[in-house]
Amino acid sequence: MNVEAQTASLSVAQVKEMFLYVGKKVIENKPLLTEVDSAIGDGDHGIGMSVGFSKAEEDLSQKECKSINDVFKTIGMSMINSMGGASGVIFGTLFTGGVKKLDAKETLDLQLMAGIFEKSLETIKTRGKASLGDKTMIDALEPAVEGLKESADQSVSLLEGLKNAEENAAEGVESSKEYVAKFGRAKSLGERAIGHQDAGATTIWIIFKSMREWLEGSAANE
Repeated sequence: MNVEAQTASLSVAQVKEMFLYVGKKVIENKPLLTEVDSAIGDGDHGIGMSVGFSKAEEDLSQKECKSINDVFKTIGMSMINSMGGASGVIFGTLFTGGVKKLDAKETLDLQLMAGIFEKSLETIKTRGKASLGDKTMIDALEPAVEGLKESADQSVSLLEGLKNAEENAAEGVESSKEYVAKFGRAKSLGERAIGHQDAGATTIWIIFKSMREWLEGSAANE
């Protein structure tokens, strides 16, 4: 069976399951995120992500989500309310920003996914004032969004679109090593931050990688 062609769109229940898996994977990577952030940041990024996704898992498990919007909003608000600080707002906005004012959707295809994350990216850039090359999560998110958009334009499968987003995010993480930080504690390090990847960008890569893994596993099991 061709896994690539299997899943064109996901139901609300599937999106919920996918993000529960994503959260589990981010939490599993807490040691990596702590190590990455300790090199040039406060060292608490892994803890923050773990707290945020643990709360999202708890809230998602208890809530009956009737739309894709509900799933995204629940995750985002869980992160904002539990993490606090700039990182909670920014990563919460990754999920809330793209569904704000969006009509209720009951299926998620590649076109919609690209649109949601593109709007999230715009909202984060407006709110956080960061751009590509500032050594933030934008360094992975913007290339990932471009990968989704290009894939949607080419009408490839949802899985292929997520693979492209994941690869672009990984390249973005690698590129972030070459940048001087413009935000956070790493900003004070100046050129000494060069050679180290950004923790937020690393989390974005893990998120897209985990979405792809879940979809691959789900399609293979059908």
